[in-house]
Amino acid sequence: MHNIDEISAEDELIRLLLKRQTELNALLEVTQAINKDTGTPVLIQMLQVILKSYLQVGKLRFLIERDGSYVLLSKYGGDIEHASVLHKACLKLHKFKWPTPLANHEDIVLGKYDYFIPIYHKKKALAFALIGDFNPSSELLNNDLNFIQTVVNVIVVALENKKLFRERILSERFQREMELAVEVQNMLIPIKAYKDNSVEVSARYIPHQNIGGDYFDFIRLNEHEFLWCIADVSGKGISAALLMANFQASLHAWSAVEDDLTNIIDRLNKIVISNTKGERFITLFLAKYNQKTRKLNYINAGHNATVLFSQGEAITLKLGTTMIGVFEELPFLNQGEVDIEPGSLIVNYTDGLMDHEHSNKNWTEESLIEFIKEKGDLSPDNFNQLLMNHINLVIKGKPIDDVTLLTLRIF
Repeated sequence: MHNIDEISAEDELIRLLLKRQTELNALLEVTQAINKDTGTPVLIQMLQVILKSYLQVGKLRFLIERDGSYVLLSKYGGDIEHASVLHKACLKLHKFKWPTPLANHEDIVLGKYDYFIPIYHKKKALAFALIGDFNPSSELLNNDLNFIQTVVNVIVVALENKKLFRERILSERFQREMELAVEVQNMLIPIKAYKDNSVEVSARYIPHQNIGGDYFDFIRLNEHEFLWCIADVSGKGISAALLMANFQASLHAWSAVEDDLTNIIDRLNKIVISNTKGERFITLFLAKYNQKTRKLNYINAGHNATVLFSQGEAITLKLGTTMIGVFEELPFLNQGEVDIEPGSLIVNYTDGLMDHEHSNKNWTEESLIEFIKEKGDLSPDNFNQLLMNHINLVIKGKPIDDVTLLTLRIF
């Protein structure tokens, strides 16, 4: 026959085993929900049910780290404080890595709770929980606190994994977008060298990253005329590349049927406005040369000034209009015209040539013109190469944008 003490001990053991079984079942349900990729709201709801119904926790504040600050992810019971107030209070407990009692704590916020539950990964704090109105038996206190920390930790790890997965998906999506943009960009870049009896062309294109917003083109219109363009679209990525692809197609189409550059620019502006609703813009320099008349007509639409080097003198070609894609109707539109002497060198470039991470007083538009005067007798390809070498010598910082050079020698 069992005595009373033996029966009491046996009952306590059975109660403890049943409690442990319930804890394991709760963890199993949470784990299964995580494996099914259950959404964050459902996981938080499961946590609240476990704490409220099973452990009789009357008050909870659950904060999790997000991008350097803390978000109050779950809360119930009592007056709800702001996340920043709770976080500031929890910072006073940063040295504690295990469940810590808060009874009679000197901090007015922390003193409203019974225990502080920290969640760390190595030395980084991932989350904090504050629980109140919690009165377990002294025999089960440590067990209950450890279980609370375990189940919170499991959910935090699951949420971190979800975050990392989303970041990976976004990274892969961005990478694929960049790959598509590069493919589009490569289709846009024409041959980088061209030569016939009237002109020699050489181009250099150096994107700042995998994909840039620069564009250049050289179009032989007929036996006596050719046209070229250098441009820079605002923004990067596939949307910028697709805009430039549309711009290229429009340029080719209108230059084939329209003689007047002002009409071409006006139509290109309307096309960009229609496609982007004013959210992107393009700067460009567009020029057409007639071999018979030796006249060069051009329009500079808010772009870096092209430099014409002829007979030892260098002039900048600035006449034109504003960047396109900003105004539905261009506020002004002027076409420049110059006579071209045999042997003239024409240097077109984008702003990446001049803008670098570290400004350098030795490299300005004036110093570029001086360089052109000194080296303007070189072939376009040799000139481009020497110019890039020169920049690498005089400037320490890298370009902050794409660099495009389009150089022509007109015979």
